[in-house]
Amino acid sequence: MLKVVEINNLTVQYPDVKALDDVSFVINQGDFLGIIGPNGAGKSTLFDSMLGLNTKYKGTIKFFGKDIRKLKNYLKEIGYVPQKPIFEKNFPVTVNDVVRMGLRNESDENKIDEILQQLWIHELSNRRIGELSGGQQQRVFIAKALVNNPKILILDEPVTGIDQQSIELFYSILRELNSKQKITIIWSSHDLDAVNQLANHVACLNRTLFFHGESEKFFSDDKLVKQYSEASMQEHMHHH
Repeated sequence: MLKVVEINNLTVQYPDVKALDDVSFVINQGDFLGIIGPNGAGKSTLFDSMLGLNTKYKGTIKFFGKDIRKLKNYLKEIGYVPQKPIFEKNFPVTVNDVVRMGLRNESDENKIDEILQQLWIHELSNRRIGELSGGQQQRVFIAKALVNNPKILILDEPVTGIDQQSIELFYSILRELNSKQKITIIWSSHDLDAVNQLANHVACLNRTLFFHGESEKFFSDDKLVKQYSEASMQEHMHHH
């Protein structure tokens, strides 16, 4: 098994709170990992650290066996889909423009067409991004992330505020990317049912990692699921 990501003893300390506390796990090539945890569990901090946006951490993060502190170009192997950006209706950027921003080489123009077709947004390529529905915008950002043939796709809560039909299309696209194109997927989500259906591994994060393993093991263990749900509920009540 090729280890694509290895995280060892990752700790991130903010002035008033420990965002991540001694988190360690390995992701193998071809895994579909669902990261679940309540708000404030450290998922965004984890992603920021993996993507080099946060460098103030203790511990090591390795991609493809090499420490990212020593790597320059590892990000070109990674596609990242952030939480949904919001666009003004008249924002003068087309679907094509957005996807092209992801391109590293000008020569790959036909790659754009190919990906837009794969994601069912080809006929929208000249439309302004602000005119599209939430689900269509989301697929545009996946297209931008995929245009360089990444080996890993990282998605942060990608379906917030998107209608059910778009969500289902989106999930079937993810499933295909993972099973047919063998892209390793790391995906944080609040939707336990979706994680159960899609992911083959689960990481349960609440500042510390209190479970990482095959999703079947997690979902067949009522105690774990209950513990997770209670942590989420408390967090939820705490915030409102």
